[in-house]
This record gives sequence, C-alpha cells and structure tokens, in this order.
Amino acid sequence: MSGEKRFRTSFFGFKKSDVNTYIEKMLREFDDKLKEKDDDIASLKNQQRELRIKYEDLAKKTDQINEDRAKIADVLIKAQEKGQLIIEDARMQAIEEKKKLEEMIEQEKEKLVDIKQELKVLKAEVVNTLRKYEEQLSGIVEEETGDL
Repeated sequence: MSGEKRFRTSFFGFKKSDVNTYIEKMLREFDDKLKEKDDDIASLKNQQRELRIKYEDLAKKTDQINEDRAKIADVLIKAQEKGQLIIEDARMQAIEEKKKLEEMIEQEKEKLVDIKQELKVLKAEVVNTLRKYEEQLSGIVEEETGDL
C-alpha cells in the first residue's frame, strides 16, 4: 500500500488504536480512490453517450445525404432521358417540317412554271391581239388616206 507502516507495540502485540487508525485511513483513501474512479467512469460514460448521440446524428445525416444523392441521381438520369427524348422529338418534327416545306417549294415551283406558261400564252395572245389591232389600224389609216 502506501509504503511500509510500523505499528507501536503493546502488551499483546500491536497497539489496537494504531491499527484501527491505519485501517480507517486506508479505507478513506480507498473510498476516495474508488469515488474518483467512479467519477471517471461516470465522466467516460457521459462522453460515450455524447459520442454515441453524435455518431447517430452523423449516421442519420449520412443516410439522408446518401438518400438525397440517390434521388438527385435518379432525377438527373430522368431529366437527361427526357431531354434526349425532347431533342429526338424536335429532330423528328424538324425533319417532317423540312419535308413539308420541300413539298410546298416543289408545289410553288410547279405553280411558277404554270404561271410562266400562262404568261407566255397571254403574251402571245396580247402580241396577236396587238397585231390584229395594228393591221386594223393600218387598214383604217389606208382607207382614210385613200379617201382624202
């Protein structure tokens, strides 16, 4: 224990009061050390409890973060797929629109050719009509000059 203790001697051995005092002192020291150890254990238990609570909080946050990451990844994948579908749909619509426009252009070209044909015919008719009027006017002019 705390060094070697020498007791005073008495008639039948050691002096009883010295032994009792020593034992009481040893008991107090032991009780003090035991109380100190109990306090240390209580403190460590409190620290352990606090650390467990922090660990559980962090575990919950980690689970939530992982869950959120999974949700975000799903949303991004769905958005990417939807974007690709939209792009493909727009591409198909553009192709259809281009075909329609090409058909309209072809129809307009055909109309233009028809109009040019009609213009040629009308021009020929106008030229013929003008020639007839010119001939008639020439005939009228000759008649009037001959009448004079």
